[in-house]
Amino acid sequence: MKQAALFGGVIVGLVVLGSGGAVAADYQVCKSTYALCTTAKCTTDPSKGDTVQCACEVRTGFSVGSTPCEAVKKTSAGTQIRSRYFPIKSYARCANNRPWANCYDKECVVDPKDPSKATCTCSVKENEGDYVMVTNSYSAETCTIGLWSSATLAQLDEVTTFIKTHGDLLPHFPLALLNADADTLGSMTPSSAR
Repeated sequence: MKQAALFGGVIVGLVVLGSGGAVAADYQVCKSTYALCTTAKCTTDPSKGDTVQCACEVRTGFSVGSTPCEAVKKTSAGTQIRSRYFPIKSYARCANNRPWANCYDKECVVDPKDPSKATCTCSVKENEGDYVMVTNSYSAETCTIGLWSSATLAQLDEVTTFIKTHGDLLPHFPLALLNADADTLGSMTPSSAR
């Protein structure tokens, strides 16, 4: 089962072209090599406190972040890139208070044995309201098993609205809410999915 990770920010209507791409408030669209964590499974390490390690995929192309795109960095820890967001097509809405990982704009290290993978150090979140799990199928376990990279429903709504109105460099997919009839939903559906 594929799961999720995303973003944060505030939407404003102003777009300015800078050296790295389009900029609007806390969102910046640019082209780079980045880690995509929208379906990343994460593991805890008791020595790391409130952070977790998440298995993300390495991509090159346009993406959204709240910081400017950075070049790939060679560091003593290995080849370093940053996690960014690319539009999703479907998700499940989770209303329980289970912890999830916030990987948006976090530092990641590319796997030296497999350059298509990166490990990102992400912060643990919970009790921040409904959150999303990026998936192409829904089951009763989607919102209850594992520790996954995710984002709040409000963050998904914000970045989707930004991409719809300013993201000519990124695709905008109609969002499919896979558990619209589930008991865990409540009454709110993101305006971007309507």
